[in-house]
Amino acid sequence: MRAHIFSGLLIVLLVTVPLATCAQERISLEVIELRKGYRVEGEILKETDSELVVDIGIELLRIPKEHVVRRFRRDREPVTDSKQSKNAIYNMSELLAEKSVSILAEQFGEAVVLVQTPSGLGSGFIINQEGYCVTNYHVIEKETRIVVVIFQKTERELIRLRIDNVRIVAMNPFLDLAMLQIPKQENYVFRYVFVAGEDSMQAGDAVFAIGNPLGLERSVSQGIVSMRNRNFSGLTFLQTTTEINPGNSGGPLFNLKGEVVGVTNMKMVYGEGLGFAIPVSYMKHFLNNRDAFAFDRDNPNAGYRYLEAPKRRKVGRPPPVKDETE
Repeated sequence: MRAHIFSGLLIVLLVTVPLATCAQERISLEVIELRKGYRVEGEILKETDSELVVDIGIELLRIPKEHVVRRFRRDREPVTDSKQSKNAIYNMSELLAEKSVSILAEQFGEAVVLVQTPSGLGSGFIINQEGYCVTNYHVIEKETRIVVVIFQKTERELIRLRIDNVRIVAMNPFLDLAMLQIPKQENYVFRYVFVAGEDSMQAGDAVFAIGNPLGLERSVSQGIVSMRNRNFSGLTFLQTTTEINPGNSGGPLFNLKGEVVGVTNMKMVYGEGLGFAIPVSYMKHFLNNRDAFAFDRDNPNAGYRYLEAPKRRKVGRPPPVKDETE
């Protein structure tokens, strides 16, 4: 059990709620995340413009809203389609409200990371407290030595937390997706994003991206969805006017609730405002079926399943088929 003081108020954090309370009140329990990674779990009895009154089972706490980073129902972490609930490693929330891009970038920016390999860099985003991270396959393609940099914001400064020995968990080159696991760090709690429940984006909806274009760390760009189902090579992509450049690859595309609606992965080179992201439905399919795409260190190309068709030996039209009835 740990304690922290806000404005002269003692708040007990990481409290274990009695089992009887969990069984009877589970549907109403909420998790309240505070600054520096602290959490409070309990039932919200009252909410005003400035504070929350929370019943943690042993006493009532009054928590100033200025210290609340985000909140969600306990039974909503993690949440996926009911058929996949036991297999889920990402988080969804029905309690997120629309906010400005500046507030959302502050709220979820620490969950967006820089992914480095010996051959280049890209972006990624953390999806749960176990340190699982999504990025593009092409960011780590043919690489096994991967470093992740987390940008931890404190009250005084921004700290670059470099983490080595990042593990490749799964990869799918056809969807251009990969999943990594960042080793847990002492005295650090991973910040993570929430995933949109469905592909609800429409043309004209506002979106924004956070990433590291051309190595410019923690860059935020904003735009709209230009088309929700642009086709390339048999796959559909979200087309967006959000500025995307090399280094953005693998980063999240957010809606104005702060939910991830896509994974940025490419742009048109000779055009402006022509960026593309992998839809969240593809990402969830990849994560839900990650065992099928599990990475094998002894076979770095384990994600491939198709063999190339044999090439023709002679150029030109094939000979006509002889009619055997003649």
